[in-house]
Amino acid sequence: MFYRGFHGSKQILNETGNYSKSRNKISFTRSQNWRSPRIQMSLFSVRKPDAGVPVTLEQPKRSSTSAQSSDLLSRGVSINGSVKFRNEMVIDGEVDGTIDSTGTLTIDQHGSVRGEIRAKSVTVRGTVEGNVFATERCELQAGCTLRGDVEAPRFVVDENATFLGSAKVGTPK
Repeated sequence: MFYRGFHGSKQILNETGNYSKSRNKISFTRSQNWRSPRIQMSLFSVRKPDAGVPVTLEQPKRSSTSAQSSDLLSRGVSINGSVKFRNEMVIDGEVDGTIDSTGTLTIDQHGSVRGEIRAKSVTVRGTVEGNVFATERCELQAGCTLRGDVEAPRFVVDENATFLGSAKVGTPK
């Protein structure tokens, strides 16, 4: 064994030709300059990722009690025909046809619907030309326009909403 001084401590040349100190795992290779040690500390060691392992990204699974995400018909999109959905939908574009749903429908500020709407809950912020049938609730918010008849157990009309039609409110007898 060969002893060599390094900052006042003893270094041992092992059989592979490396200088090592067991406390901090300081090592030198024969091709390296002995003044620039390669320090390997287990606390700060960097582990290289495996190149052969594929990476899979998964979205977290939702529990049955978590809120469902809503579908969006964005501004600039128009549909001619019927639309059916189950959970929740926000319309900010144009629909020319019937809408049938067991969920909630929101017609946003820039959205417009020409046709009959059947849904559990309907909220109007834009324009609707047609009849609305809601099984739970229909709400007309400020700035909206509805030209048609409404049939719902609960019917809410904000002060600055425009409603041109007739309303049948309450539970059927």
